[in-house]
Amino acid sequence: MYLTLSDRPAASPDAPVAGRRRVAPVVVTLGIVSLVTDISSESVAAILPLYLTAVVGLSAVSYGLVDALYQGVSALVRIGGGWAADRSGHPKWVAFLGYGMSAVARFLLLFSTGLAAISAVIAADRVGKGLRTAPRDAMISAATPPESLGHAFGVHRALDTTGAAIGPLIAFAVLWWIPDGYLTVMVISFGFAVLGVALLGLLVPDRPVPERRRDRAPVRWREVARPGLVRLVVVAGALGLVTVGDGFLYLALLELGGFAAHWFPLLYVGTNVVYLALAIPVGRLADRRGKATVLIAGHGALLAAYAVVALSLDATASTLLVLLLLGTFYAATDGVIAALAGRLVPDELRASGIASVQTVVVLARMVSSAAFGALWFVLGPRQALVVVGVALALALPVAFASARRLDLEAAGAP
Repeated sequence: MYLTLSDRPAASPDAPVAGRRRVAPVVVTLGIVSLVTDISSESVAAILPLYLTAVVGLSAVSYGLVDALYQGVSALVRIGGGWAADRSGHPKWVAFLGYGMSAVARFLLLFSTGLAAISAVIAADRVGKGLRTAPRDAMISAATPPESLGHAFGVHRALDTTGAAIGPLIAFAVLWWIPDGYLTVMVISFGFAVLGVALLGLLVPDRPVPERRRDRAPVRWREVARPGLVRLVVVAGALGLVTVGDGFLYLALLELGGFAAHWFPLLYVGTNVVYLALAIPVGRLADRRGKATVLIAGHGALLAAYAVVALSLDATASTLLVLLLLGTFYAATDGVIAALAGRLVPDELRASGIASVQTVVVLARMVSSAAFGALWFVLGPRQALVVVGVALALALPVAFASARRLDLEAAGAP
């Protein structure tokens, strides 16, 4: 069961001060680890769509498959990572393994030149991400009272997104001075990945789940699959099927001709700056108004982004508006969905519950990336966005109908 502020021991280093909008120190520390790690991952991610299409010469279909790999491989191990964290009672070390795998992948990327090798390294990096995500989010949930989960995840995601904004800026600066400096970006990425692993190992305390709260038996999946969590999985999975990856939207904006190709990494910066500005206030809004309601409303911002690109408005105005809408979408969904999932399962199964929802979302987005690449090839970018946008517009009213019930179930969770 969750501890209230008054129930927490006064000496607990992770206890927020009563009456203040503070978060536990471990939340901030994990946020700094994520900040450094995202500098590593996003510096490479920011150049990947342009590199694969303009330098390697992939078609839209091929890029869609690579993006599906990037989006979906982590889903193969997310539930395993959550299960290992719950089973062992040591989520820190499961997360450490995931961060370490991603660091090794960054090193191997320095020596990968062909498409097959790059794809294999991307897969290894995403496996690491899949292992670490649920244990990390479970540590945040365990250190936070239920009424402040949206705020805590907002703080973490704000720090995380700061790194996600700095990474593309570094990539842009490198490519500005060294037009073919992709290897330089990868060296910098590896350095930050190692730093993130070191910070996690040295600064994040290992606070095992007390023995009385852990069941030595395997995770009871029937308890994880409670009606509220199943409902969230269905809603989030359906919306994930009509979620187009950022890279496709940015490539579509590039076709409008509003900017030169070397500005491409800055699109990621713009989205992440908006996300950074909104993560905490939107997290607080989710605590007050309902996490499921905010989660689904965020997909309305995504629908608006599709419309802006598909309508072929002024290139500069379209670019700025899309970045604003995408940042809003991530602020309303990324941390909020983890906060909501963590309230729909028992405490001792929190990591498994979060991982289950995240797995379904990632798999749905993997399918979406592959399908959208094919739609782009057959119909063109704007027409493909119209098709996906219509599907999302039809899904939103059904999702909103489930939001109220999900919020009530989360509020009444033990």
